[in-house]
Amino acid sequence: MLENVIIDVDEHSVCAEMGVEPGDVLLSINNMPVQDVFDYRYLTQEDTFDMLIRKKSGEEWLLEIEKYENENMGISFESGLMDEARECANKCMFCFIDQLPKQMRPTLYFKDDDSRLSFLSGNYVTLTNMTDLEFNRILYYHLSPINVSVHATDPNLRMKMMGNPKAAELLTKLKLLSDAGISMNYQVVLCKNVNDGKHLEKTINDLACFMPLAKSLSIVPTGLTKHREELPQLHPFDANDSRAVIRQIESFQAEFLKEQKTRFVFAADEFFLNAGLHFPSYRAYEDFPQLENGVGMAVLFEHEFFRALRVMKVMPRKTHVSIITGAAAYPLIKRLCSKICSNDIIVDVYMIKNHFFGETITVSGLLTGKDILDGLKGKHLGERLLVPSNALRDGYFLDDISLKELSIQLDTDVVEVKINGLALAQAIL
Repeated sequence: MLENVIIDVDEHSVCAEMGVEPGDVLLSINNMPVQDVFDYRYLTQEDTFDMLIRKKSGEEWLLEIEKYENENMGISFESGLMDEARECANKCMFCFIDQLPKQMRPTLYFKDDDSRLSFLSGNYVTLTNMTDLEFNRILYYHLSPINVSVHATDPNLRMKMMGNPKAAELLTKLKLLSDAGISMNYQVVLCKNVNDGKHLEKTINDLACFMPLAKSLSIVPTGLTKHREELPQLHPFDANDSRAVIRQIESFQAEFLKEQKTRFVFAADEFFLNAGLHFPSYRAYEDFPQLENGVGMAVLFEHEFFRALRVMKVMPRKTHVSIITGAAAYPLIKRLCSKICSNDIIVDVYMIKNHFFGETITVSGLLTGKDILDGLKGKHLGERLLVPSNALRDGYFLDDISLKELSIQLDTDVVEVKINGLALAQAIL
């Protein structure tokens, strides 16, 4: 267990008033050890409690904390989990990390499967990577909602797909979560000729049994890179496959909407792009519960973009900017930008092919600096180049080329832009 080292203290907080400083270590609360962030949040809910800390000098202070209800303690720790993240114990046939090329930075190869990250960051977990004691902590603390990677509810199929005998216990665990009143969101990574068709029908029906605590389910096609040596053979969904998946999901949506007042199950945008079909309406995505899984991103992006244009006060001036995007979003970004182009406003949109992972990977979040440089050779980029923020981690692309290095090599200002329609409209105008 990591030591709970305090790295920051809000100067206006109750902890600052009690003399807590960066570098101090939290030892216990009400004489109870703090294993992780869940213990910390639970134990600090009360208005009064004792907190034991160790100062940098080694001296231990027992502080009697008094605070208002829901008042923030005002301290931050080295680890957001206040513990080490738990590594995945599964061997999923579709795992994207197993498809990464060698010799990338080590952090990219870490597979997390930690239920605590489900609540803190919205990560999806498989429920295979915890002891009975850890699972019971979820029930005890009533941590809700939890996001679960399902893939299949048939026990044998789920074990086969995930390479873990514990995968067969899914429905038992979901029943315990439901009985405890914990709401759930689900994710299915769909593999062609593996868990689709009748298997998908069973999965959707099984998960729907937990409604209304079952809030939403996303169906996402597996991402296949060119680096699949010694991995199970999987095939991409073509246009006809994608249309079949969409028809199947829309049939369930109609039924659920009539009976439960929610569509519940949603197809990822990639299926509509593969199928060459128009996206559903903005309202069809309800409150966009599966946005992080690529469900409704295009529709929401377009809605935000045109809303921004309606409310923005645009000063008349000449501008020439360039935008890069992956193959998936290219038609949308190109169409949106065409609505604002004029003699004074020039916007060039460049589709960057993904040679690093393979051209079957079409999302902008997996573009590398080298592919961007190769794709923009000889291009006149104007005043600035707009780069989607999901392609960057702390200013670096996946191949460790930095935003600054890209700017130097392209001899233009490169600007990181958040992935929403408002941010894009502001960055252009």
